[in-house]
Amino acid sequence: MSTIDFSSPREAARAFTPKLAQFVDSTLYPQIWSDPALSPRERSLITVAALIAGGHCEELPAHLRRAVSNGVSHEELSAAITHLAFYVGFPGAITASAIANATLADTEQR
Repeated sequence: MSTIDFSSPREAARAFTPKLAQFVDSTLYPQIWSDPALSPRERSLITVAALIAGGHCEELPAHLRRAVSNGVSHEELSAAITHLAFYVGFPGAITASAIANATLADTEQR
């Protein structure tokens, strides 16, 4: 089995499920993420929380980087992960914290 590059989860899945990737390209980003009812920043916080709650660690680094680029600070991500510990469990929060530290260690603090 080859190593999966999850820097872009959508690209990692594209070869095996091109229709799924096309759905993401044509619906998720242009329609859902562009809906003005929520800002990209708010959507990033929701997405990070959902990934942590669901235990989807593979996609978490890509969405943590997106969250920072959408204006979420490291401090806010840290607070969100701490808050989630009480609702989704400490093991998931500890794992998310370690992933966030490894992913965001080289990014500029906002």
